Amino acid sequence: MIICKSESELLIMREAGRIVAETHQVLAKAIRPGATTKQLDQIAEEYIRSRDAIPSFKGYGGFPGSICASVNEELVHGIPGDRVLNEGDIISLDIGAEYKGYHGDSAWTYPVGDISAEAKKLLEVTERSLYQGLDLIKPDVRLYTVSHAIQKCIEGEGFSVVREYVGHGIGRKLHEEPQIPNYGSPDRGPRLKAGMVLAIEPMVNAGERYVRTLEDNWTVVTVDGALCAHFEHTVAVTADGYEILTAL
Repeated sequence: MIICKSESELLIMREAGRIVAETHQVLAKAIRPGATTKQLDQIAEEYIRSRDAIPSFKGYGGFPGSICASVNEELVHGIPGDRVLNEGDIISLDIGAEYKGYHGDSAWTYPVGDISAEAKKLLEVTERSLYQGLDLIKPDVRLYTVSHAIQKCIEGEGFSVVREYVGHGIGRKLHEEPQIPNYGSPDRGPRLKAGMVLAIEPMVNAGERYVRTLEDNWTVVTVDGALCAHFEHTVAVTADGYEILTAL
């Protein structure tokens, strides 16, 4: 069942989303060659808790970090640790915050110093695919119309859409119905309604679409070792479109 949120619930979710967006802003300033993913995790947890919120990911299913920090060929669920960032890396930071019982969730992929032309294109296309999907969100649109727009943007630029991981509804639970693939046929899937809150998150590989999970049982990497990117916003469906909850 897809849960539509009341205006009072959306007020809380706006604040949860703002905390996530602010945390991204803080971490973006800390990304540099020589920094470790554990340092970024510590900064994020300290900031989220300073805003009277709780890191959504810490302890979720046993995950040990406050954020997911995934570098280069790591797509999602990277565990923060001693990995040192180097000039030319890209890093995906997935951040969740729970505020007064409701969650916000957003991921962004950042350059570490100067990056290659291929990496720049990957980040630009993945971000663009997110907004091309979002721009179709309004009541009565079928969900997979959004999915199709994301897929068309990504594959039209020669990149691959990951199939194993998808977006999701969000609210009192970090993951709610519906599941939101980044591929699909238009005019299919549930109809969007005002009050739905969705985490839309394209996950894109520069090479083939296939991924695997490392022995830590969390970190997902590209099978061919190619770069990958991940962008995500939490959005609410409004009476005439959508509202991004995880943007300042």
